[in-house]
Amino acid sequence: MTVSDGNPHVGDETTESSTLSLDDGDIHVCQDGPRDAPALLLIHGSASSTRSWDRLVPLLTGSHRVIRIDLLGHGRSAKPAGPSYAVPDQARRAGEALDRLGVGRAIVAGHSSGGAVATALAERRPDLVTALALVNTGPGMHAFIPSESAVITPSQWPPTDEQLRRFAGTAFSRAGYRIPQELLDEVRMMTYHTLTATMQGIRDYLEQRALPDRLAVLGRPLLVIFGEDDRRWRSSSAADYRVVPGAEVELLPGLGHSPILEDPERTARSLLAFTAVHAVRAD
Repeated sequence: MTVSDGNPHVGDETTESSTLSLDDGDIHVCQDGPRDAPALLLIHGSASSTRSWDRLVPLLTGSHRVIRIDLLGHGRSAKPAGPSYAVPDQARRAGEALDRLGVGRAIVAGHSSGGAVATALAERRPDLVTALALVNTGPGMHAFIPSESAVITPSQWPPTDEQLRRFAGTAFSRAGYRIPQELLDEVRMMTYHTLTATMQGIRDYLEQRALPDRLAVLGRPLLVIFGEDDRRWRSSSAADYRVVPGAEVELLPGLGHSPILEDPERTARSLLAFTAVHAVRAD
């Protein structure tokens, strides 16, 4: 079942927002752009939501049907305690969402750990994913930069704005970056369980097998965009993806972990140049 909730994002009056009822929970979906244009699925990272793409979406809708989902446990999607938050299960739900929307082929872009979900979706549904774009997605746990300031304990949940700003601070390239309030509010909508289960799921997936090794055997076109000043994943690790035949790897100087927020125009230029070559129009 699909239910329209009639709540477009602020500043984006053309967004169609709806809820898809899947077996293990409701999934919130946003759609922008012409419905007959090539589909582009955007998958957010951990402790984030569809809102993280808000500034980028208007730059993509001239040539794409842009679809965003809140992964289970995030944003306006359900936050049940029972279902698995492992990466393959999140990918399965993303594929089911596209099926419900009637999308048979799509380019899939993921930011941060959303790139791991995109990879798992391509592994599970090679018929569905025509190409992949990963934005600041660490190739494996060896590239992770730990931060003590990011720790939030169960007794601190729900966190204050200040705790969330410390938690999210390394998501941007420069100290003092003012994180949009709506993104802080989206994190606070999570439960402590969904936050920690999601992050553990990402760690497990990356430790089982590095993303470049997974992608190398898929035979899908790949674009890797990496903010050069990332404070969560070592940007030098972007070179690991060159083992994927034909992979395009682009470092963005002066940007950190979230180029989709820090400089959406520059990010969109790279993404659109890639999708122009690999997009498949709707049947």
